[in-house]
Amino acid sequence: MSFHKQPKDDTQHQNHLDGTTKILSGSLQDEAERAGLDNALQRWIEDVKDANNPELHQIVVDLQALKAHFGGGSIDHKLVSQLLSRLGENTTKAAIFADNPNTAERVTKLGEALTAAGKQVQNPQNSTTEDAS
Repeated sequence: MSFHKQPKDDTQHQNHLDGTTKILSGSLQDEAERAGLDNALQRWIEDVKDANNPELHQIVVDLQALKAHFGGGSIDHKLVSQLLSRLGENTTKAAIFADNPNTAERVTKLGEALTAAGKQVQNPQNSTTEDAS
């Protein structure tokens, strides 16, 4: 019997993607204060590194920058918005690298959530009034 560390299966990746998408749909400030965002970002960094795909390098760099920024205290909304927007764009593009269609769908949803979160951080006052029109 072998006790080697097993690589994460698609279900684990999908759970991480779902969890991160859920966090992004809520209040980033609340999540940052509860360390939920830090944990989700760390899992995501590990998942992207596990893919061992040089095309995903910018995603890892931006995730590490975002994680470090949220861990630093005060939030620079412009920087966070830029990071989230770029992560959204690159994550959506990265869906083509997923072998499993369910994973690809979740990567796409995460990309969309990142893009939406970037817009919300950029214009927080518009996030509650957009649906009223």
